[in-house]
Amino acid sequence: MYNCYINDYYSEGGVVLFKIGDYIAHPMHGAGIIEGIVSKKINGAERDYYVLKLPVGDMVVMVPVEGCENIGVRNIISGAEAKKVIDSFSELDICMTQNWNKRYRENMDKLKSGNLLEVASVVKGLMCRDNERGLSTGERKMLHSAKQILISELVIAMNVNYEQIEKELYASI
Repeated sequence: MYNCYINDYYSEGGVVLFKIGDYIAHPMHGAGIIEGIVSKKINGAERDYYVLKLPVGDMVVMVPVEGCENIGVRNIISGAEAKKVIDSFSELDICMTQNWNKRYRENMDKLKSGNLLEVASVVKGLMCRDNERGLSTGERKMLHSAKQILISELVIAMNVNYEQIEKELYASI
């Protein structure tokens, strides 16, 4: 466990952000639970960080408390919303440009948006492309990251395992 100096809420400028035990979603890493809030001195500046434990791969991410809203950190979706994402996966429109560089940039923008339906469209588009033509190494890595971002949040929101969600997604393309 991490050295937590805040047991309840962290407040910045009177705004309550997140507390230990909250489930949150990071746009580039996926969803996890806040295990602690620590203070670290980096480059001479002391800052507070959320210690985010991700269920997929047992990864730990330190997210700066200040500016986490600008990064796109948010509460995870509800179980009902997660079910809607899975149910709508087969109907998601995918429009991918033929130009690899442009397609990669567009997909990266969708991932950075933090919008789970945008992430789902990247996952579906890359899965379909992989089935049709195969993927380059870069797009294969992007598919892996996008699936981790999407599935980690669905796993927590629906309280099911990774393999079950992944199987449902593959069945609906």
